Amino acid sequence: MNPSAMKLPISFSTEKLLKDLVVCENDLWTPHFNTNRYEGNWTSISLRSHSGLTTDILSFPNKEYINTNLLDRCHYFKEIMDWFQCEKEAVRLLRLDPQSEIKEHVDNDTSYVDGFFRIHIPIITNPEVFFYVDKKRVPMGIGECWYANFQLPHSVENRSYKPRIHFTLDCIRNDWSDELFSKMGFDIHQPTNTNTYTDEVKQQIIAELSRNPSETTAKIIADLLAE
Repeated sequence: MNPSAMKLPISFSTEKLLKDLVVCENDLWTPHFNTNRYEGNWTSISLRSHSGLTTDILSFPNKEYINTNLLDRCHYFKEIMDWFQCEKEAVRLLRLDPQSEIKEHVDNDTSYVDGFFRIHIPIITNPEVFFYVDKKRVPMGIGECWYANFQLPHSVENRSYKPRIHFTLDCIRNDWSDELFSKMGFDIHQPTNTNTYTDEVKQQIIAELSRNPSETTAKIIADLLAE
């Protein structure tokens, strides 16, 4: 059985990560749209989004994504993106403020066997951040590079008095990533999950998107209804 989370054989410069983070700190941190999933403050800035806006933090599979203007000023983030020799969808900074919690939930179609993998690279974190995937704590360190199967139940608690900030990349599986994951002992031949959203999950997504109406959310809702 494949692990619920695993560390990739690469790490990144803490100094350079923090330097690009400073560039982004002047941009608007947008609250996560799914307010039922967290307590406290959970916010994000997009470096690559569906609309090309930094405030468009939605992430759904099989959509077109483009770089935001902010990415042009974040040379190290771009270098990290280029290290992953595959197509990228959403690329974001995810911030969980002190004494905040992301409740346990699942994200559909976000496992490697579905043709997708989400990467987390901590920029600011500490031992009082508790990240769980499938009830197991994932000890992500600053500058480390982690994959996790977010189709499994996962949650995060920031019990500290400092923010936790991760650089995340949503990537599309290809031959390059298959070779990388195989070298780490991952079974890439596990059958692909071809299930689509259930009607119940689809209605939950639509309800949450409707809380923040925009052209982008309207298009995503229309696509969901058309499936």
